[in-house]
Parts: sequence; structure tokens; C-alpha cells
Amino acid sequence: MSAEDKILIVGGGLAGLACAVRLHEAGKAVVLVESSDELGGRVVSRIKEGFILDRGFQVYLSTYPEAAKFLDLEALDLKAFRPGALIFQGSGFHRLMDVFRCPQYALSTPFQPIGNLWDKLLVGKLRLEALNPWKKTLREDTSTESYLRSYGFSERMINGFFRAFYGGIFLERELRTSSRMFEFTFRMFAKGKATVPAKGMQEIPRQLAARLPREAIRTNTTVDSIESTRVSLSNGDTINADRIVVATDAESAAKIVPGLKGDPVPWRSVTGLYYSAPHSPLKEAIIALNGEANGLVNNVCALSDVAPNYAPDGRALISVSVLGLHHGEQFEDTILRELQQWFGEQVQLWEHLHTDRIRRALPEQIPHEGAEEKEAFRHHDGLLICGDHCTSASIEGALVSGLRTAGFIIKESRRTKRQ
Repeated sequence: MSAEDKILIVGGGLAGLACAVRLHEAGKAVVLVESSDELGGRVVSRIKEGFILDRGFQVYLSTYPEAAKFLDLEALDLKAFRPGALIFQGSGFHRLMDVFRCPQYALSTPFQPIGNLWDKLLVGKLRLEALNPWKKTLREDTSTESYLRSYGFSERMINGFFRAFYGGIFLERELRTSSRMFEFTFRMFAKGKATVPAKGMQEIPRQLAARLPREAIRTNTTVDSIESTRVSLSNGDTINADRIVVATDAESAAKIVPGLKGDPVPWRSVTGLYYSAPHSPLKEAIIALNGEANGLVNNVCALSDVAPNYAPDGRALISVSVLGLHHGEQFEDTILRELQQWFGEQVQLWEHLHTDRIRRALPEQIPHEGAEEKEAFRHHDGLLICGDHCTSASIEGALVSGLRTAGFIIKESRRTKRQ
């Protein structure tokens, strides 16, 4: 393979994989290099004692438009959460369900003590607007908190539901995330469901990697620096290529690309804990949220209720999310005490499996920098930069960025041939 017909992609996350697959299937010769020993970037899973442990609590929204066209969703065998949530307040749970898809709760949901009746009507109005294909967003891009207040939601609804539910999505309960991102995710939830692949989230990058020839993938390959057509590796080797795509996160790209401008993108962090239990405390495929201002736990679910393959027979897999990074000998004891307030004495039978402390879990998405304000990729000194930091911090955003980058290269190649 000569330098003139080779495209090198640095980064084996979803954006890099999508770019490589689209180029390969268009007949281009690609090489993808990844510094770790596995592909997927932030979307990875591990097996421990027969349990599937995703790296942090993650879901795939079934109506992601570009992802649905690009991935084989049938092969992923997506398993869905119920459209709603259990909100822990005081000493018990209150159920809020999507009454459009769960009409059996149409009488009980409006009178749950989370928000007020007007709040429930506003949720319905927001849902109808989200499902209207002709409606264009005219509201200014602001923080999600400001958006919800201006829409008319009460403080009780914002504090009791939205902070916890979107805290699990945005990894921050202050709701400072761009309202454009809120509208996008709300629309995805209104149209479809939160799901996980039957065999774990890493089935998504595995499916993409399987569409590439083995010789096109080089893992455990660390890049030191990049010029327009040459990559220098940490082992002293170099790789030359006609085109180089940098498909890493923004922080990593800034370290290896000389002169890459732009403010560093802050990261949101999360601590995820997994427990093995004799049985599920929820007994249904639903998420439980912390509807109070105190406590460390943000959300809890039994993933084995959603996808039975996540746990061996006779056991349940409990996932607990705590926003931010937490250390110390007392941390896990504190979490168990909180969970005992939620679920009672059964928590004493839970066995700790693993704790993930994920510093770079999600890039910050501040107002006026949402997906509509960003290009899907960037040009820099002959290089192409892509990743979800160029679109929206989501699986959809990562795939869109990689696919549009590949599309640009393919179109550029066709123009060159015609000249």
C-alpha cells in the first residue's frame, strides 16, 4: 500500500471506527491506530464473574437517526427500559411514566407528588412539540435549567425529576448543559426508548470493527505527534499517508497535533459502581432516580432486568451512578448506607463487583456550542479532526462526525479524479 492511496485514522472510538468503515466500504484503503488494546473509546465493556460491566452506565437511544441507518440494530438485539422512572423522595418511590406509551398509568401519574398537575401537562406539551416534524426550534440556546424555567416548569418538577433524570444523561445536576442538547435528547426519548445491546454496549464498536479487515486495525499503537501526512509513534516508527484523520477526544488531539487551536473542552466525570445481588430490588426494567437534593447516588437500575445476559443465572446486576469522582475508604460504605435507605435490608446481601472512576466520561456541552452551532469535523493544517466534541456528546454525535468526515474525503477524492 503506497502513501498515495492510504488514509490513516488515529483513534479507535466510535467516530474513528465509523469513518474507517465508511471509507473502507467506499473502496478506500484505511489504517486505524488505537493506543489501547481495545476499540470503542468510551464505549467499552468487561466481563467479571459472568457479569457484563459497561464502563459507566450507558444507554443507546433507539431512534438515533444516523446510527439507526449505519448500525445493524437487529444484530445488536436491543433491550429496552420502560418509558418512565421511579423517583426516590423521603422514604419511598413515586412512579412517573410516559402515559402515551403506558396508558395504564394515565390516572396515577398526574397526581404523583413530583411537580404538580400543570408540570405533567407541560411534559405532554413538550412531547407533542418534540414529535412535530414541522416545528423548528426558535428558542435561544441557553442552559437547560433556564429553558425549563422559561417553559413554565415548577421548581419542584425541576428539582425532583429533571435534575436527576438529566443528571444521569448530562452527568451534572446543575442543568448547565445546552438546551439544544436537552431538546435533542428529549426528542429521542419521545420517539423511542433507552436501550442496551443484549450482550453489552461494547457490541456497538465490535460490530463496526467486524466490518473492517483485520490488517486495517492496529491496537496498542501510541501516537506521539502528527504532521500533515506523517504520524510519529512512541516506539520510534513513522507512518505516512495521503490523508490523516484525528478521531480522538479534543484533549488528546491537542497533545499530538502541533498548533491545534481552541479552548480545551472540560470533562464531566462519573463514578459507577456494580453490585451482584440475589435478586433485583426493582423487579422491572426501569431506572430509579434520586429526587432529593442530598445524597451521593444519582440513579440506580438493575441491568439484568433490562437485558438478562448482563448477569449469570440466579443473580441480578445492579448499576449505581454517582456524579463526579469519589475516592476514600468510606466512599463505598456511604453508598451502601444510602442504598439501604432506598431498598432496605436486602442491600446487605449485595456483593461489590467493581467501581469505575471515569474522569473523562463526557465532554462539556455549554450553550451556544450545541450540535447545530458546530461543524461535524474540523480542518487543521491538512488534517481532519473529528469526534463527538465536534458535534454532540452522544453515540449519534460520534457516528455522525466520523461519517461526515469520511464523506468529505470521498467527495474530495472524486473531485480530484475528475480534474
